[in-house]
Amino acid sequence: WSLLLLLLIALHGSLVLQQTPGEKVAQTNTEVKLVCEAKASQNLRIYWLRQRQAPSVDSHYEFLAFGDSKTAVYGKDVKQEKLNVSQAATQSVLTLRSVQPADSGVYFCMTIGSPELTFGKGTQLTVVDVLPTTAKPTTKSTPKKIRCRPPSPVTRKGPPCGPLTLGLLVTGAVILLVSLGVAVHLYCQRRRARIRFMKQ
Repeated sequence: WSLLLLLLIALHGSLVLQQTPGEKVAQTNTEVKLVCEAKASQNLRIYWLRQRQAPSVDSHYEFLAFGDSKTAVYGKDVKQEKLNVSQAATQSVLTLRSVQPADSGVYFCMTIGSPELTFGKGTQLTVVDVLPTTAKPTTKSTPKKIRCRPPSPVTRKGPPCGPLTLGLLVTGAVILLVSLGVAVHLYCQRRRARIRFMKQ
């Protein structure tokens, strides 16, 4: 398989292989399934590879397994109780059992053509002890509109207008009228006296 790993350095991307999911976050000790389907009419042998570090020019690929309807071949350091591959026609399924953080990496499916290699887009697998919780969407509370109410008119309370009060008001009015009449009378007398004095 060293020859195969050397060939993988000459990576050629293609849209022939459809790989799902594109990204997966799994909890420790759970099972993960990766699916690769070849968009071709003929039956192709599909290989599975793993890249533990971020993809780069110097990245190394680890051969995991390939299989068909009858047999399956696994890599040298692969534990078969933790990994299983099955293929039917143009679809291959890679099953990872009891995953651990060390299983994190990018998983690729691949076919060998003549003369090039065809790869899937890869699946980024991240294994964590505790799955991240999704934050609940916060509901925005609409502020209550404050309505300004006009001030209510203040009614002043006073003593009721009784007969005594009315009588006092009438008496005061009569006194004012009498005083005004006397003042007018005196003014007229003085005016007449002046006129007489001026004629003499």
